[in-house]
Formats: sequence, C-alpha cells, structure tokens
Amino acid sequence: MRKICVVVTARPSYARIKSVMAAIQERSDTKLQLVVAASALLEKYGSAIEYMRSDGFEPDELVYMVLEGETLVTTAKSTGLGIVELATVFDNLKPDIVVSVADRYETIATAIAAAYSNIPLAHIQGGEVTGSIDEKVRHAVTKLADLHFVANDDAAIRVEKMGENPKKIYTTGCPSIDLAANVLSIKEEYFNPFDLMQKGVGEPFNLRDGYLVVMQHPVTTEYKFAFQQINQTLEAIYNLKIPTFWFWPNVDAGSDKLSKGIRMFRENREIPFIYFYKNMAPEDFLKLLINSKCLIGNSSVGIRECSYLGVPVVNIGDRQTGRLRGENAIDVNYNTEEIVKSIKKQLQNGAYPCENIYGDGNAGQKIAELFSSVDLSIEKRIKY
Repeated sequence: MRKICVVVTARPSYARIKSVMAAIQERSDTKLQLVVAASALLEKYGSAIEYMRSDGFEPDELVYMVLEGETLVTTAKSTGLGIVELATVFDNLKPDIVVSVADRYETIATAIAAAYSNIPLAHIQGGEVTGSIDEKVRHAVTKLADLHFVANDDAAIRVEKMGENPKKIYTTGCPSIDLAANVLSIKEEYFNPFDLMQKGVGEPFNLRDGYLVVMQHPVTTEYKFAFQQINQTLEAIYNLKIPTFWFWPNVDAGSDKLSKGIRMFRENREIPFIYFYKNMAPEDFLKLLINSKCLIGNSSVGIRECSYLGVPVVNIGDRQTGRLRGENAIDVNYNTEEIVKSIKKQLQNGAYPCENIYGDGNAGQKIAELFSSVDLSIEKRIKY
C-alpha cells in the first residue's frame, strides 16, 4: 500500500486537494497521510483544520511555521522554518509520495524538504501563469517535482517546455473543480447564506435582490500599496450599497496593511450592508458564490471555479495576470470608478455559461488512481 502524504498549508489549499484526499482514502491500495501546516492552523486566518476534521480527515502531523508580521522578511523566514520542520515530518512518516499544492510560499518549503529527502514529489496545478511571485514559486516547484498533475493542456505544454518528462505530466483537471461540479449539480436546492453566519461579523440584511461576494488578497510584489488598493474596493462597495459578504485576506506580505484598511473603514463608516467572514467550508463557500450576483477581488477562485460555475467576476489588479480564463471575468485596475462600472455591467449581464477550462469535475479520482499505479522512479530531466 502506497503512503501518499498531502501537505495542506492554507485555507484555499484544502479546497484544491479535498477531492484527491477523499479518493485516496477510499482506495484499498493507497493510504492518506495528512500534514496540516502554516496558516491552515491559525484562527487569525480562519483555521481550516476544523473543516478537515469535520470531513473525516484527521492530521498525522501539525506544523507551526508562520512568523508574525506579514512582510517579505517574515515570509522568507517562514519558508525556511517550514523546510526545517517538514524535513523532520517526512523522515518520521516515510511517505512514498509527497503532494504539494499550487503556488504559495509554503508550497516551496514542502517541495524542497521532499526533494532533498529523495521522496517523489507530486505537484498539483503546475504550469500556470500569473505574473507575480506565485508564478516563480509554482515554476520552481515544477522543477523540483517528479509527477505533474495539471489542470489543462495549456499548463501541460508549459511544463513540458520547462524540460519535464512528458511521461510524468498528467492532464487531470483541477481538483477544486470537483467541488464546484458537485455544487453546480445541486444549485436549485434551498440555500440561505445566513445559515453560515455563526462565525462572521455583521448584522443580517435583506437578500431579496441578491448579494455580492468580495475576496481580495495582497499582492506580494505590491505589498506596500495594499492599504491604498483595498480602500479603492471598499469605496466601490460603499457607493453601491448592495448586500455584500466580504472575506478576510490570506497570509501574504501586505496582509496586515490590507486588514488594517478593512478595520479602519469598518470603524469609520456605517456599513450595515457588509458582512465579514474569515473562512468557511469549501462547499459552503462555493454555494455562496453560485447564488451571488458577482465576485469582486483578485482571488484565483474567480478565474477557476467561477468560470465553471458561471459566476460573474470583476477581477482587480495584476494578481491573476496571464492565467487562462473564461468569459465570466472583467479585468479592472485599482480604481473605484472602474470597479463600480464593471460591477454594474456584470449585474446587468447575469450568469455566464459553464466553461470547463480547468477540468470536468473528476480530477480527484484520476489523480488517486495514478498515485496507485504510476512509476515512482526519479528520472533525469530532459536535456535542454
């Protein structure tokens, strides 16, 4: 039985790998090892571990590796601490495969620790382009990885051009689309977003005419401007005065500045039409999205899951630059007037057709099956 060690380091990482974890657990020839680390353990960012446990996934190891500060320095130091801690974890668990998810800074800590331990490394969501530090991390992990499970042919071609063995590149689709496909199939079921409000902040408001969702994160390469950037979005939502569910930013350089902007705005303005969340279960978040009028911000969920769900998106800034996208997204700058204008346009347009550019909803099963049968020999890369 092969031991597959999945490392979950942040709240979005769980959604991106949950269906794979479930499929591994269901098989008789694979054993799931779960390591939960970094911000996925921190209540400050909406601890994701409680959702994993409620879904039946009990961690084998916990790794605390995030240093306070949300600056470039603390990000680099947290990465180093992660390498140190994860190397020990892998030595104890002795997995047959380590799984690294996507492109966050904690992901490269996972990749380095596994690669230098001579453990075959599988990378989920490699080969994509975004133009920020995340892209550098993603491509670096690709070069450290031995198995590549990519979302689409565009990503597969890019990974092969980077010199990776085409026999070790598998176009499986993105596991997060598996959850979106399930939510889309039950779209017509009764849904009340206020049923999810046990852990949010704000007062109930009238949802008769629909609502917006905002999820905006700091951009590492622009972290000094996070305060100004979030204020442009806050002003846009304030001007529209449409009921809005607003999610707290993730743990990146600039997160403290962005959070400060939200808190100051909340203290200085009357905003009874905005309700704030830290986190929620992945399926609940997707239910919230599919029943919304529009998603605003710069999260990859607007490009990936929302293209499948047909949710209108106003994508702000450069955080998703270059990523393959559907017709559902409008790109704007950090400018209140542009944001307002684009939101109004998306409200008039309404829902978009489903696009499966990131998968068909069966990635988890495909990846788990490959884990049970793939050749684990660590081969040399193709010569340039």
